[in-house]
Amino acid sequence: MTELHIRQPAPAPTAAGAMGRALAGGLIMAVALGVGNGLGPVLADATGASGLAARLIAAALVTVVAVPFVLRLSHSRTVGFGSPGASLRAFLTGVGVTAASAALVLGAGTAVGLLVWQQLDLVTLVGFLVTNAAVAFLLEALPEETTLRGYTWTSLRRRFGPALAALGTTAVFLLVPGTSTLVTVGITRLAGDKPGHIGIAPEGQHPVDYLILLTVFSLTLIAARAAVGHAPLWAAIGTHLTVLTVNRIMLQGEDRDAGVTVEQASDDAVLLVPLYLVVVAIAFLVCRRVTRRHTPGESMCSPNSERLLGNEHPDT
Repeated sequence: MTELHIRQPAPAPTAAGAMGRALAGGLIMAVALGVGNGLGPVLADATGASGLAARLIAAALVTVVAVPFVLRLSHSRTVGFGSPGASLRAFLTGVGVTAASAALVLGAGTAVGLLVWQQLDLVTLVGFLVTNAAVAFLLEALPEETTLRGYTWTSLRRRFGPALAALGTTAVFLLVPGTSTLVTVGITRLAGDKPGHIGIAPEGQHPVDYLILLTVFSLTLIAARAAVGHAPLWAAIGTHLTVLTVNRIMLQGEDRDAGVTVEQASDDAVLLVPLYLVVVAIAFLVCRRVTRRHTPGESMCSPNSERLLGNEHPDT
């Protein structure tokens, strides 16, 4: 008689082990970001690169350091990657939901006079969208989601469940920017250059405001990841990339030569950013709830996402 072997799920890690892995994910991202920001300019100078090429060198360094490291620690499907078809659908879901929510909120802000759009140049805008996407994908969206909403979140979720995993991942996320500046300064000193800014927030930004925004952003990205059943990390990547693009056009359009200038008619206009992030998160939560009643083939948001919020390995 043929003996049947039933594959048992891997035991949940200890609390200390889960927290250690979660912090490791944040540390990997901080080191990768520090290496990109510190070593990138050095390599650009050595190769004579400037402009977009120099930015791509720094961005590629972050991805090269972070992503392979995580994939050596955990299987790609465990952290949330999947087949090419599922990945594309999840990515487009993240982009579409985020872009629609941002358009709704920013459109309302424009209608009531908080935002004034002017000096539109479509050719320049398209060029900005392409170059910004390339740099932001390698510098932030792909490595941050792989390390944080991928490795850190799944490590915590298996031990503590969805709510504590979301809070823990967000806490680790808040530690990354400040830690990365320490790595950057260390590399800069070794290279013989003048060290830059050290802090939990970018130079010129209020630390408390910045951390509040990062908290909302993190919870939005987790909602995106949890809304999709197959290749869910790509939904978070699509959301991350779209948020960076929208914010840079709205807040820094003129400085970044985005092809459009957005004037903030009131100090309250900046609140539109966390507001549309909340709308994005709600949209993903509604998407998950509604599609639990349908088969996976009827929607890009799969009902299998419910398992992503439990204590099993995700079906990616």
